[in-house]
Amino acid sequence: MASISIKTEDDIKGMRIAGRLAAEVLDFIQPHVKPGVTTAELDRLCHDYMKNVQGTIPAPLNYCPPGYTPFPKAICTSVNDVVCHGIPGDKVLKNGDVVNIDITVIKDGYHGDTSRMFFVGEPSILARRLTDITFECMWLGISRIRPGAHLGDIGFVIQQHAEKAGYSVVREFCGHGIGKVFHEEPQVLHYGRPGTLEKLQAGMIFTVEPMINAGKRDIREMGDGWTIKTKDRSLSAQWEHTVLVTETGYEVLTVSAGMPPPPAIIQNTAPQSITA
Repeated sequence: MASISIKTEDDIKGMRIAGRLAAEVLDFIQPHVKPGVTTAELDRLCHDYMKNVQGTIPAPLNYCPPGYTPFPKAICTSVNDVVCHGIPGDKVLKNGDVVNIDITVIKDGYHGDTSRMFFVGEPSILARRLTDITFECMWLGISRIRPGAHLGDIGFVIQQHAEKAGYSVVREFCGHGIGKVFHEEPQVLHYGRPGTLEKLQAGMIFTVEPMINAGKRDIREMGDGWTIKTKDRSLSAQWEHTVLVTETGYEVLTVSAGMPPPPAIIQNTAPQSITA
């Protein structure tokens, strides 16, 4: 089993800054997500904001893990039945679409990684419910984070909540450790059994980013080598935060003024751990 890095105080300070900046890109782009805009225009706006306003670097641009071709854009835009890694292009967003925008910035060597769901115009009842349940799934997983807990505890509560609502959890993609490296140990599965997998320790930093499908969990990879869609063409949703394990619980690092507040099922449990 690969070792999981424990971040220093300097690392944590750097990750707080990178996390806030990533979240602020999502704040910035929100008013631009509307019918008639292309995903390429959203990418252009975000890239310009990162480079010229924040002084950050978009981590996805030219990112090339083994077996892949370089990712050609600064952000991921996953629309409707796209599960993850949608490449911005000439797709025009229309009323009723839902889109996940996934942002990772690099600031002073540290990675901030977060994503949100956006409604284009007025969403369907199904899309709104799937988005809300997925948001709850993410926060329920985060709420289990504390020293001595296990990664399996996170996956278990996410899977239970999604499947109780009649949805399915994508298995092929998961959360990940993050710091000066974009993707590192541990892998954070969004399904599993409590009390299993690695035990959490203060100083670990990783993402929680469940991908929940309205239909079956099966996926298919598109010809570009990056875009992942649901096999049955059902809607998919995802939310993501980067989280630090603290001495007493957790701290969400990807916070900003425009960040959606935790859902009601979380707000009464540990509100002090939400602000960085």
